[in-house]
Amino acid sequence: MTHKQQLPTPEALPATGKSRFSQIKKFSPVSREKFRQLSKEGRAPQPERMGIRCTFYDNQELHRWLADPINYRVEV
Repeated sequence: MTHKQQLPTPEALPATGKSRFSQIKKFSPVSREKFRQLSKEGRAPQPERMGIRCTFYDNQELHRWLADPINYRVEV
């Protein structure tokens, strides 16, 4: 029987690239649902859809949000 190996979770969020919420949840001060609500309001990084069930977030924006989640606003 083959067991699926899990990759180790990074200790820090990469500075560049894209991440899924499952990769950032350990760094996030809010739940997935609250993060989704904040994104809709423009108060958290905007999702980038890669299909119906695949959503990514830009790591540079995530770092900007994590540095100041209260005052973060999406730049137009």
